[in-house]
This record gives sequence, C-alpha cells and structure tokens, in this order.
Amino acid sequence: MVPKTEKLYTPSEAARILGISISTLRRWEREGKIRTVRTAGGHRRIPESEIRRILGQRKPTATRCVIYARVSSQKQAENGDLDRQVAALRKYAEQRAWIIVDVLTDIGSGLREGRRGLKKLFDYVTSGKVDVVLITHRDRLTRFGFGYLKYFFRYFDVEVVEAFKEEKSPLEELVEDLVSIAVSFAGRIYGMRSHRAKRFVEDIKNRLRSDLGVEV
Repeated sequence: MVPKTEKLYTPSEAARILGISISTLRRWEREGKIRTVRTAGGHRRIPESEIRRILGQRKPTATRCVIYARVSSQKQAENGDLDRQVAALRKYAEQRAWIIVDVLTDIGSGLREGRRGLKKLFDYVTSGKVDVVLITHRDRLTRFGFGYLKYFFRYFDVEVVEAFKEEKSPLEELVEDLVSIAVSFAGRIYGMRSHRAKRFVEDIKNRLRSDLGVEV
C-alpha cells in the first residue's frame, strides 16, 4: 500500500534517477527487483520509497564527489585560474579519500544557466551517482540562488561543499553581484567580446569605485 502523500515517478523519470535504461527498469519489474503501482487511470508508476531503497543499496561506502570549477572569462582560464581551482579541489577531495567521479568546468558568467558543465552536474545529482558537489566558493556554482540549488541537491541526498569559504562583507558581495549583472546584460545586448560591452562594464566599475569607494 502506497501512502497517498508519497511521490510517484513515471518509468522514464525513475530510470533517469537510477541511471538505468527503460528496458532495464522493465526487466527489474519482471524479476521483482523493483515494485511498481498503478494509478487510478491504470498508468504504471514507481514509488519514491522504491527509488530511495535501490539507491541506498547501490551507494558505495566511500563518498563519491563531482568537482565543479568555473571562471568568468577565457583570459582567466588562460592565466591558469581554472587549473588552480581544479588542483586545489582535487587535493581537498584526495585528503578526505573521496572518490572523484568527474571534474566539470565552465568558462562563463555565473548568471548563465545554460553552462555545459552545470547541466552535466545536474545529471549526476538527479541520477544518484554522487554524494557531494565540491566547489571552491558558492559563486563558482551560481551568482544567485545558491540556497535554492543547495536545497534541490539535498532532495537527492547530495551535499554541496565549499572547500574555501570566503568571508565577505555585505557591501563586497553586493558590488560583485552588481558587476555580474552588468557583465551579463552587456553581453546580451552588445555581445560578450564587443568593445561596447567592455566599455559599459568598465563604466559601471568606475561608478562603483567613485560612489562606494570600493575596489572592483
């Protein structure tokens, strides 16, 4: 008997979360390895408790982690910033004897949702293939909405670990966010590599330096 409040998944959703094919899911059902239920309309569904049970059985004793690193520009990547992030995170994971499932990297704004590495990270999380997402700082993952992402990942029993937390003042965080917004919108309006975009962002930085007296 499935509680009315328990979440039910379609076969395709369940297969994606478990990291298996639809045909494997059907075979498991025939062999009695996974329990399915029928809705009032006769559709086959998989209870969330069944998915969690199987993921729990398959979970290894060692912590599985995915490393995620990001820089905002190609210049930062060429200067070695991306490689330094990855090296530091590898060392952090190895010191804890974590299994590094994959290393994902992106070059682009933390406001951009369509990052290739970020999309692959979501696939790892929702398929139950990792236990930890390892980042240097939260702004490497996203400029806004970090709390929402952390809550979403926790739903799949995945923890987000910031290896090197930075203690920033509210003003410093606000300035960084304003610059990120300026870069994102300038890129959309003028193109990321255009001189007009660069001049627009530099004007914003100069105004922030002048009005708030902070280094940008």
